[in-house]
Amino acid sequence: MKLTKTICIAFFAASFAIPAFADNPLISGAFSADPSAHVFNGKVYVFPSHDIPAPAGSRNKKGFNMPDYHVYSSENLLDWTDHGVIVDQEKVPWVDGRSYSMWAPDCNFKNGKYYFYFPAHQKNGRNAIGVAIAEKPEGPYVPQENPIPGVNGIDPCIFIDDDGTPYLTWQAQGNALVVARLKDNMTELDSEVVTVNHNVPRNGLKEGPFMFKRNGKYYYSFPWCERQTECICYCMGDSPMGPFEYKGKIMEQNTDCWTNHHSVVEYEGQWYFFYHHNDYCREHDVNRSICAEYLTFNEDGTIQPIVPTQRGVGVTPATGRIQIDRYSAIGDPNHVWVEYNRTEDPFAGWKTVFRNKDNYRRPIWIEYDRVDFGEKDLSSAVVHVFARVGGSGTIEFHADAVDGDLIARIPVEAKDEWQDASAAVLKQLKGVHNLFVTMPDGILMHVDWVQFK
Repeated sequence: MKLTKTICIAFFAASFAIPAFADNPLISGAFSADPSAHVFNGKVYVFPSHDIPAPAGSRNKKGFNMPDYHVYSSENLLDWTDHGVIVDQEKVPWVDGRSYSMWAPDCNFKNGKYYFYFPAHQKNGRNAIGVAIAEKPEGPYVPQENPIPGVNGIDPCIFIDDDGTPYLTWQAQGNALVVARLKDNMTELDSEVVTVNHNVPRNGLKEGPFMFKRNGKYYYSFPWCERQTECICYCMGDSPMGPFEYKGKIMEQNTDCWTNHHSVVEYEGQWYFFYHHNDYCREHDVNRSICAEYLTFNEDGTIQPIVPTQRGVGVTPATGRIQIDRYSAIGDPNHVWVEYNRTEDPFAGWKTVFRNKDNYRRPIWIEYDRVDFGEKDLSSAVVHVFARVGGSGTIEFHADAVDGDLIARIPVEAKDEWQDASAAVLKQLKGVHNLFVTMPDGILMHVDWVQFK
């Protein structure tokens, strides 16, 4: 995968389904943030906000510019389909059509319909939360004429309890996280607005709440800007309107991106944590991309802290392009590392650099886990590689360990261009294995991706 450090270009997806392939970040081809994940009809749907570089006429030249919403779906959390724009700032009656203020949304299902909740600037300049309704999770969505009465703020989360009762939580004015019950029509409040008692320190920004339920307990989670960047915290309680007891952090602050919004979902018996980072645009943190990690609970129901990874989640087919720069483990960083490919496309991603210096005698390796070799024999292995004159050598694939079974040995000739080098598969594998890619001999090689055929 490749990336530039100098330019971030807006790529607007068309209004028809477009496949996207990724580890972390999950989506390429468009910036995405504030992921709201839900399982509908046997698939995972993610409803993120949509960052774009500041367009001409924007009031936020150096800030967030978010004109619309897309929805993405996947059955394996690796291959994502962009179903196009579902709500646009210029097509919602009550929204200031040039405010670029369509921040963190959420969606849920009730009464045979899908209800999409989104914040934006009204034409009077105040923040409000509106609803768009659809018959299918991918739309088309019809925005309601007016925002929800009595709901002023941003970052809505719609939670529906086991008995069908809907609750809306959001960040209200004054940095308060609040929750209220909704009427069965999903567009009006049916209770007083209650401030969430989560017992975290009062200092710092709190926003982007997300609520879910597991084993009879309600989890209330939210980003908190403890110092300079946001961590993700959570509480537990016995009612969706609290009180809640603060339990700690799910994800610590990061060093590059000051925001971090999230969601939590269970899919096919596994829990997942969705979040965002500015991987595709490191020179500033207002063009972000969504990611995912596995989520694990302790026996008492508390959540084990998550450390962000490049590898993310999902099982990669051996016959697909395996982006080894999204590694799960790596050898000596003086001899193998990941860097950006410098192109004009911000979504082109990264490459892995193998370098042998000072007659290094140990294996030079990178590991990419959870590769599915299927049940059929594979004939050849391919590496997309760049080796300048003097940099020729060999790339090897091993199974499950640096010195594990040799799957293929690929000689690489020196050329002043990228090439696909290939060789026959020496060892047939079946099922899921971890893949180790090594450079046993050679001076300097850049690897974009590997693949089996």
